[in-house]
Formats: sequence, structure tokens, C-alpha cells
Amino acid sequence: MCSFYIIGISDESKPAFSDEVKQLLSDSHTFSGGHRHYELVKELLPKQYKWLELVVPLSDTFEKYKTVNDRIIVFASGDPLFFGIGNTIKREFPDAAMQVYPTFYSLQMLAHRCHLPYGNMVVSSLTGRPWSNLDKELIRGSELIGVLTDKRKTPAVIGQRMKAVGLTNYTVYLGERIGGEREKVRNLSIDELAQSNAVMPNCLILQKTQHFNRSIGIPESEFHHLQGRPKMITKRSIRLMSLSMLQLNEAKVCWDIGFCTGSISVEAKQLAPHLDMFSIEKREESRQLMQMNQYKYRVPGITSVIADFYEYDLSNWPAPDRVFIGGHGGRLAEMVEQLSKHLLPGGIMVFNAVSKEAVDAFQEAIKMTSLQITDKMLLQQDAHNPVTVFQATKPLSQNTEHSESTF
Repeated sequence: MCSFYIIGISDESKPAFSDEVKQLLSDSHTFSGGHRHYELVKELLPKQYKWLELVVPLSDTFEKYKTVNDRIIVFASGDPLFFGIGNTIKREFPDAAMQVYPTFYSLQMLAHRCHLPYGNMVVSSLTGRPWSNLDKELIRGSELIGVLTDKRKTPAVIGQRMKAVGLTNYTVYLGERIGGEREKVRNLSIDELAQSNAVMPNCLILQKTQHFNRSIGIPESEFHHLQGRPKMITKRSIRLMSLSMLQLNEAKVCWDIGFCTGSISVEAKQLAPHLDMFSIEKREESRQLMQMNQYKYRVPGITSVIADFYEYDLSNWPAPDRVFIGGHGGRLAEMVEQLSKHLLPGGIMVFNAVSKEAVDAFQEAIKMTSLQITDKMLLQQDAHNPVTVFQATKPLSQNTEHSESTF
């Protein structure tokens, strides 16, 4: 079985190693790392060596590792255990011996250059990871956020995404090729970041300059509405009960069907910033409403689509563990049937019935699926019509084709 010696390096063209590491390089034969790492260390390798390049998918390289019955020297950026290859190797080769020789990681060095007190900095890695990693810190209003980028989630894209929802209350420290002779550090506004052209590798530190106060249970009058139709919105008390029944704390993916103004999507994302939110609405004017309400409440991370639900290919979205039905176009049974097929086992569906006919229709629609009605509540806000908020849950295991409701 192979053993691993993982050596952290910066972007220096001539890395400086301790005597212990120099001896280790001299006595070894098998080396690994990315192409950039190879260019930095190739002059320091012994005359006879084998290089195993780390490429995606990593599983291909790991299969090569398994054929080695000797030590493997792996070069990594900064601290190999800080969102690095060291964690992956430890997971994939749990029984292999491993020794780590870290150096400062990029965000540490950027904080040093900018004299930032990074002890309380939270880190959002976007390197092959979802946007929600950054969304949750921005929505929480974290004071200092370190961001690890990649070739797609670049500094400019991050800036554009923040600017689009009004998150301009941060100043940005952008570091390029940190730790090397070509190092470059800039202090930018979000507007400037959105237009930046940063060289890889790079990283960011976002420092909050102004607090934005958030609250749950936004009055419906505060949202942007459909022109001439201010009542076309889920009322505050109904919205809060719906969010409660969705049980978002443990949820991962939520679909908002018929988002109209986007009030459910916006509040769901504020309440559960880790959530991947996908929303659909057929009204073209709702496109701008969603954008305006996201901007007003500074909520990133909502993927909204203007399309007919019954014609849209829902396989474009990850399967949900939460679904909210805000509109059905008079075809509730068909919608519930379709959504029940996509909803993951253990998932929750919430529907607001505004009439006796809608109550009966939803209960009948649920009977034709494996879902069970697990909660309901009748609410009335002010002089508006009473609304029955339904929660239906998909069993973790399905022993019968259709289940009887517990209500």
C-alpha cells in the first residue's frame, strides 16, 4: 500500500523547503500534483521520477495511486487540509499513512497583506462547490468572508451576482497569484469587482461596510406587486405558516411553483440561506417582480424561470425535498401528480387552499399519490377569505401504491 507525504506550496517560482522536505524529495520516486504545481517544483525533483498529474475526475488519478507500493509525494496549494487535496486523500485512502507539510494558504496571505483580523473570518469555498456556500454568508450578513474561486465562479461573476441583488455593502480585497513574484492585491468596490479581469489562481475577502437589517414575515405591502393586482400575493400570516410547514432547516432543494411576486422564494431563502431555491411562473411580468424583490431584500441564489409548468422540463432542476404550490392554473390534480414523482422520499409539499373546492381538490389529488396529508391549518388574515394550509409528506418507503391520509 502507498503512503502519502503532502507538501503545501505557494505560488513562488522557486519554493523554499526545509531540510527535512528536501531530503524527502531526494529519496522519493513518485510525485503528484496539478500542472501548476509541476511547473513550480519540476527543477527540484530527482533525476529519476514518475509524475502522476492530478486531473478531474480525481478518481482516475486515485486509481493510479493504488498501483503504487511506495510513498507518494503530493504537492498542494497552501494548507492541504484547508479545503484541499489532503482531505480527499484521507477520505479515499483511510488506511494509508499520511504526513502533511503545510504552508500559509492563500486567504491567510491575503489577510496578511491587507492587515485584516481574520480570526473570525468565515470561508466560502466555491471551488467546484455550489453558490449556496456564499449565499448563506451574504444573507446572514457575515462581517468578513473569505472566498475561494474557480474558473467558472470567478471574481467578476461573483461581483455581477452580488450587484444584481443589491449586495454592494461590502468592500473587496482581491488577491491574484498570492505568495509569488507576480502577486497582485487590489481593494475594489462590488461594481469594480463585477468588471474585473482576475488572473488564476485568485481569492477574495469580502469585508462588510454597512449592515442590512433582515426580518422574517415581510408585510405584503412591502413587496413589489403585479400592476393593478396588489392582492395577488401570499399573505404574511399564510406565508409564515407555509414556511413553517415546509420545515426548511433540514431541506436542501425547494421548488416554488407559481411564484408570482416571489414572496415565498425570497422569504424561504432568507429563512434558510443554505437552500437551493428554484421557482417557476408563467406570467412574463413576474420576471421583473422577482428581480425587484430580490434586489430590495438583497437575496441571491434564486433560480427563477418564466415558463408554463406543464410544458417545462423539470428534469433541468435537481430533485426537491420541498415543494410549495402557489398556483396551478385549474389543473391541480395533474400538478400534484407530476410533482409527487419528483419529490424525494421524506419530502414535503405545501399548498394553500383558498376555497372549499380547492380543499376537496387537493385532498383528492393527494389520494392518487403516495403522499400523506400530515398537517393542515385554517387561517384568516384580516378581512380576507380563510385559507387552509396543507402539508403533505412523501413516505421514506412506499409499501403501497397509494396511502391514506392521517387527516
